[in-house]
Amino acid sequence: MVFSSIFFLFLFLPLVLLANFLAPKFIRNAILWIFSLVFYAWGEPVYVILMLFSTVFNYVMGLDIESRQLDRKAARNSLILAVAVNLFILGFFKYSGFLIDTVNQIFSVDIPYKKLSLPIGISFYTFQTLSYILDIYWKKIRAQKNFINFGLYVAMFPQLIAGPIVRYIDIEPQLTERRVTLALFGLGTEYFIKGLAKKVLLANSLGMVYTSVQEMQVGTFSVLTAWVGILAYTFQIYFDFSGYSDMAIGLGKMFGFQFMKNFDYPYISTSVTEFWRRWHISLGSWFREYVYIPLGGNRVSVPKHIRNILIVWALTGLWHGASWNFVLWGLYYGLLLLVEKYFLTPLLQRCPSWVKHLYTMLFVIIGWVLFSNTSITDAFGYLGNLFGVTNGGIIDPTGLYLLKTNLILMVLAVLVCTPWAYNQFKRLIQKFPAGAIVINLILWLVSVAYLVYETYNPFLYFRF
Repeated sequence: MVFSSIFFLFLFLPLVLLANFLAPKFIRNAILWIFSLVFYAWGEPVYVILMLFSTVFNYVMGLDIESRQLDRKAARNSLILAVAVNLFILGFFKYSGFLIDTVNQIFSVDIPYKKLSLPIGISFYTFQTLSYILDIYWKKIRAQKNFINFGLYVAMFPQLIAGPIVRYIDIEPQLTERRVTLALFGLGTEYFIKGLAKKVLLANSLGMVYTSVQEMQVGTFSVLTAWVGILAYTFQIYFDFSGYSDMAIGLGKMFGFQFMKNFDYPYISTSVTEFWRRWHISLGSWFREYVYIPLGGNRVSVPKHIRNILIVWALTGLWHGASWNFVLWGLYYGLLLLVEKYFLTPLLQRCPSWVKHLYTMLFVIIGWVLFSNTSITDAFGYLGNLFGVTNGGIIDPTGLYLLKTNLILMVLAVLVCTPWAYNQFKRLIQKFPAGAIVINLILWLVSVAYLVYETYNPFLYFRF
């Protein structure tokens, strides 16, 4: 079940909202947890058992680690067991096939295995339970005694399948005491509609452009076609993921939860370092708190700092998918961040803003080529196509057609991925408060109309 579906919008969401507001406060967590399990089981009826096992296991291990705090060795042993089991589950379902394929290729063997479907959202809820266990061990939080409250934390449907990654330490008070005001509910609705419009009207439309280019053989289309395609994907992945995050944050507000912001206009960045402060903020924060800092962060020698950065970014790439292109994509960014820190920063500071922005977006777009092509050969072939290594020439009729028919969409995408459009919206509603209702209503109706008449409604981050 996805947020951008007629079933969710007109049946599941109204039912869960109605049940939540009619129920007494003391059973609202239980109701929301049950609905969350139904939401997950709708697309993964078998893997809901895996989620329940993860919930029970981490609930018990949290209590166990806390009970052993006076014996640090025993607590550490329990921590190691908890981390190992969580990583084993994630590794088995997400990476076992990738590992066997790699062994088969390296050693020219043919180890058979059954390909497993990836449990939706497993990377997100595994990272949430790991942060919970580690924070208990580090004595940052107390273990949750109420199993229903902990189950809701793990399975909460607004952010279950696509984040943001919610740390228990940030949400603990809201599990026991939260209040939904009319203003907060209205703000949540606005967030949700904004995210729905970004996902449905922009991401889906731009995705069709890139899909049409990907269906062509690399090296046969023009440089223009290649650039139109990858620009469409650059906007698609941002509006797809940030739109889903906005919907998640909006849904959270409707139920009284405050989730952290996950995107902060990353495409206005003037360095790669700034880009990663603005993109997928909850993931970057997780790796910083639970991998980078425990390794020593930047408070170590230069060689160890380089090691730490490369480890974090190799893992970041691997988190996104079980394929070597994702590892390459992660290491690509790790190297870029190191080059900026140790060499480029003084030079960038002397450059005009437009030069810094152009530099940043060029390397981000190259990164999306690596990210979007699971075959490294195809990725490098597409990169060559971008820079003239092609039999299709510089300009071809296909590229001109795609550019002309999607130019207005591209211009709109540029405007929406900057703060300008939202600032204009805020100025309008300050002068005409009713304007917010009208604009949101229009966006809602147009988005629903799109969902009724179009069948193209993918979600890129389901594979993570």
